Amino acid sequence: MKEIILGAQFPGVNNFTIWSHPDAGSQIGFDSFRHLAKTLERGKFDFMFLAEGLRLREQKGRIYEMDVAGRPNTLAIMAALAGVTEGLGFIATLSSTFNDPYVLARQLASFDHLSNGRAGWNVVTSPGPFTGANFRRGDYLPHDQRYDRARDFVDAARTLWAAPGRDFDIDLPHAKLKGHFGFPHGDYRPVIAQAGDSSGGRDFAASHADVIYSRHGSLAEGQAFYRDIQTRLGRNGRAPGSLKILPGAHAILGDTEEEAQHNLREVRLAQVSPRAAIAALEQTWNRDLSAYDPDGPLPEVEPDLETKLSLGRTRLHDDVTETVRKWRALAEAEKLSIRELVIRVTARKHFVGTPAQVAAEIDEYVQSDACDGFVFAPHYVPGGFDSFVDQVIPILQEKGVFRRDYTEGTLRGNLGLTPAPARAA
Repeated sequence: MKEIILGAQFPGVNNFTIWSHPDAGSQIGFDSFRHLAKTLERGKFDFMFLAEGLRLREQKGRIYEMDVAGRPNTLAIMAALAGVTEGLGFIATLSSTFNDPYVLARQLASFDHLSNGRAGWNVVTSPGPFTGANFRRGDYLPHDQRYDRARDFVDAARTLWAAPGRDFDIDLPHAKLKGHFGFPHGDYRPVIAQAGDSSGGRDFAASHADVIYSRHGSLAEGQAFYRDIQTRLGRNGRAPGSLKILPGAHAILGDTEEEAQHNLREVRLAQVSPRAAIAALEQTWNRDLSAYDPDGPLPEVEPDLETKLSLGRTRLHDDVTETVRKWRALAEAEKLSIRELVIRVTARKHFVGTPAQVAAEIDEYVQSDACDGFVFAPHYVPGGFDSFVDQVIPILQEKGVFRRDYTEGTLRGNLGLTPAPARAA
């Protein structure tokens, strides 16, 4: 049997945080980060995942009020949390577009050293000029070059991590460095994660990453994605299973299946409030839709293909016209209002049921090669994951598919990863 990999995201910038939840706490206070980290370590999770926004997102020319209003630097949070945990790994989202290879490689090597091998890096290529305006060089890379830079960036970082206390000479199109990596001797191999679901993103993950996040919800979709990644690994000379596939997911528990389904409905209605439903639709339509009734039909007006109403977001739909066509057909066929449609099309994978049912379904996905595990996200912090750790984890441990304690000592070891891929020639 395969051992399940489990990570959890500290919510941050997303469309699922329930700000109005009676037990919701601070999204930026250290007590919230510490509570979730210690809960995950109690549950023997592989890692805690931290997103990072380089600029506050805007909509209709104003700060988007349903997002986190700023957050401390991800590396600073990781360093603080490593001091109050012992076995839990940490994967930080850090941009390859708006960082320099030497500086970031040294920071990650420092964290890997101080945490005894618990460092991970989610490589993101960052959106366009809106984010770039916060940096000295601005948005200097065309979109089609960002994965090229990401590849060179990761290759350069791995070369540096292999050269502590030695000279280095790196001559890559997006990374030309020559000097001395003045860092203590050691074995620095931070785990590399990647979240791109496009063909280019999958190729980048298959050649350079250890972990790939995905958005595939059904068992069949997950199995198709899994097969595709194994094929791409083969083309890159890598062994099957050397890239761990971890979809994002949520868990909704109840004492009975009926109670869990009721809880799911309540959670989704709270996540997609009337205002949130209109805001979500505006991000695709690129129009001010505030005059529309969220409990009414979809707008008859067509989307604006020229304007960009929402700034700082990764584009979720490459073909807006086709997306709107599909949404209209779905809404018409099932008589869905704007809010009901948004609830449907923004849903991630939900495991819903009693703790035993949720544990069984998670195990089915992994053993059926739909994935290697999941990155779960609570819908509020800091205590939104307590019940999962207390009720679901013991069942997975009894099944023999999840660890009872940390044994490997490093994040790479806990994930069952082979040595890091060599730098590309």
